Amino acid sequence: MSINNDVKVAVGDPARVTRGDLRRAAWASSLGSALEYYDFALYSLASALIFGPLFFPGSNPSTGLILSFGTYFLGFAIRPLGGVIFGRLGDKLGRKFVLVTTISLMGGASTLIGLLPTYNGAAGDWFHTGAGIFAPILLIVLRLLQGLGAGAEMAGASILMTEYAPRRERGFWASLPFMGVQLGTVVAALVYFLLINANQTVKITETWLWRIPFLASIIILIVAIFIRLKLKESPTFKKLEAHHMIAEKPVRTLFKNSRRTILRGIGLRMAENGSSSIYQALAVAYITSAAVGVTGPIGALSLVFAAGLGSVIVPVAGKLSDRFGRVKTYRGFAIFQLIAAFPIWYVLSLGDTVQTIIVISLGLGIGTWGMFGAQSAFMSELFSARQRYLGVSVAREISAVLSGGIAPLIGAWIISLVVTADGGAQVPGAGHGSWIPIASYLALLTVITIVATFFTPETIGRDLDSIKDAIDDPATVEGHHKADYAAHSAV
Repeated sequence: MSINNDVKVAVGDPARVTRGDLRRAAWASSLGSALEYYDFALYSLASALIFGPLFFPGSNPSTGLILSFGTYFLGFAIRPLGGVIFGRLGDKLGRKFVLVTTISLMGGASTLIGLLPTYNGAAGDWFHTGAGIFAPILLIVLRLLQGLGAGAEMAGASILMTEYAPRRERGFWASLPFMGVQLGTVVAALVYFLLINANQTVKITETWLWRIPFLASIIILIVAIFIRLKLKESPTFKKLEAHHMIAEKPVRTLFKNSRRTILRGIGLRMAENGSSSIYQALAVAYITSAAVGVTGPIGALSLVFAAGLGSVIVPVAGKLSDRFGRVKTYRGFAIFQLIAAFPIWYVLSLGDTVQTIIVISLGLGIGTWGMFGAQSAFMSELFSARQRYLGVSVAREISAVLSGGIAPLIGAWIISLVVTADGGAQVPGAGHGSWIPIASYLALLTVITIVATFFTPETIGRDLDSIKDAIDDPATVEGHHKADYAAHSAV
């Protein structure tokens, strides 16, 4: 059943989307994505490079890395709760309200991290006296708040653009907010690159300079809130309101009717989300640790080049999904990631700076972000109009815990085990061989996603006003939407 056929959109109808509305929504969504992934890349780089000595100084390097990635994981662990809370509000109160709320929570928490006292303090820092155990506790609290907001941010941005976009160009327009991911990643990586190289005589952890990237979050936050407040509500949500079809109990309805769709959404994201964390956080820690021993800002430079490539691949993937379908496009990028996993991690183990930049750019920029570009419209089309925000949020964030959040933690644990087996952290090259189990772990996550694509229906051109999930919609299952879309495209 669809609400679309019963609604006549007049010229002055608030549900009508103009080209200007579409461009404004693209900017608003992209800036929110930029802030989320600026925070994501910032926190992953900080976890790999500086949070250990700043907030967990009493541990050996391997243990400090695990503790640092532990706080990184907590931000992911809380995201499903944020997805449920804000996803429910998004399906009851509207997409716009939640998008303003989530970005405020994320940006505020990130800015406050830049004001935290550290464990011991430093002579060149604002806080000369350390806060002891309260320092990591405060870091954890802010990381949890950051995770709550992030739990529904990307879901809302992708849904808004999918529901705004013209049917024939849905994959392309829905991918644009994900270009904000590249912007946020590049800015975070460049900031760290500049800071690490600004003063080679003093460690960044001994000054206040590490705070600058977090405090800078407030700039993106202010601009994004200003633009989002001027947005129109999603046309689909407007129609639901007009027909009094807002779900009264969206959480109960979702888990009663959409369990199979949620499982498919989780499966689709295992490779994309897991590899994103593995390449952005774990790979940086691996190549800069005693296992490989590459010095300098190699991690930041790798992310800059990868994001540059990703900024091209994301909209291309969106267009490919409009041309060849969501499933084939998504599966193609996942297969690329699977084939590339072992060669990439082998090259990382060699410790060559140029080769490291190239392979991280390929793995992250093509494999990971290729799936990312095809994912926005795909995930939104899988769920019904009445529980789309909640459904996408829950599927995204459960997968974020199972793959993205835990991946660096498992990787750090693998490195620690191999280091111990090789004779301990004091032995040069100890842990070098950990690239094999890490690559195997990445391959396992990717296989799960490839299998999931064979159990997920093609959704291209689907009616977004349908109150049934794609898997339960006869028109989707029988390919009617795809046939209608193809005929419409040929006109």
